Amino acid sequence: MTNFDLVPSRRRTNSVKWLRYPKDVLPMWVADMDFPAPAPIRKKLRWAAEHGVLGYDFATPRLKEVVAARMDRLYGWQVEPDAVVDVTGIVSGFSVAARIACSPKRGILLQTPVYNEFHEVKNNLGIPQLNAPFARRVEGNILRYEIDWDIFEKQVKKAGMFLLCSPHNPLGIIFSRSELKRMAELCIQNGALIVSDEIHSELLLGGSAFTPMAKLSPEIARHTITLVSPSKTFNVPGLFCGFAIVPDERLRQRYRKEAERLRMHVNSMGLYAAEAAFSGSCDGWLAELRRYLTANRDFLAKYLGENMPAALFTIPDATYLGWLDFRGTKIEGSPYQFFLKNARVALSEGRIFGEEGAGHVRLNFGAPRKTLAQGLERMRKALERA
Repeated sequence: MTNFDLVPSRRRTNSVKWLRYPKDVLPMWVADMDFPAPAPIRKKLRWAAEHGVLGYDFATPRLKEVVAARMDRLYGWQVEPDAVVDVTGIVSGFSVAARIACSPKRGILLQTPVYNEFHEVKNNLGIPQLNAPFARRVEGNILRYEIDWDIFEKQVKKAGMFLLCSPHNPLGIIFSRSELKRMAELCIQNGALIVSDEIHSELLLGGSAFTPMAKLSPEIARHTITLVSPSKTFNVPGLFCGFAIVPDERLRQRYRKEAERLRMHVNSMGLYAAEAAFSGSCDGWLAELRRYLTANRDFLAKYLGENMPAALFTIPDATYLGWLDFRGTKIEGSPYQFFLKNARVALSEGRIFGEEGAGHVRLNFGAPRKTLAQGLERMRKALERA
């Protein structure tokens, strides 16, 4: 059994999460858990370090077979190992896709509010960004988001690429098969490449299940680039290793050529970690992690409902991220700034996820329960003093 309540201090490391703010600030912002990576990954990394030769490495046929086998084991999705392309991470993975799919006339379609790095593609490439904001429903103090199909159908007509976040960050949505199918069909009809960021697909909470976009049909797979990585699930984001699964050979050749042109060489330690992570040897640890994160999610929802009743919040089906709306509270202006100043808690500013995020924050509950409770208690007291 893994004790997720007992974690090493990260103050003595190079952790961005823990060193960005002064020592009296509790960090609950960037999507980086406080838990050590599972033992099989650490063992593999020790082996590599003790071997002593840290030269140029590449994704071996064996590693690609491991990635393909995991897709089959988890979802019954038959992936050819040759369809697997190693990339330095999910962000670079979708940036390469945008370079081959978008133009000043055919932009990138996003469902907002969404992961802040999605919004940087337009700036980096000089292409239009087309937003299809979710429709929002409030049930008591629970936030629920749904696809606004009228807006989606309008915007996809102008898109060269649809960048899907599945499961969704920061909303924690797992899309249904029918929703995925309808989105895919609209993209194919309008000539938009589908790029599905599925980095959080194994961080399932409660009894949730997940379906990859490309699993739905061979036709959808031919028009889809799927991005996966062990980084979030197994908490190794600093090793910078991910994979683009590109079933269509011609599309894969274009994608690989662009990645190679940009000299995107993957960290050798990341390749070792990925093989250990996707081999199945860490799955017992992952099952324990999911239970712990589910309990943290439920603790968060209960605490907010009982102690901050004017706040609205999501109940995510995946990820370790909560999305909180404080516009109905006494807070004036940015809740991120309010809690940083008055509670000494660092959250993620909601506006970085899109204009719909004004008055919201994203909270990372991938931490020991006592850390989560401490942060929430600080926030409660700050609200009471407001």
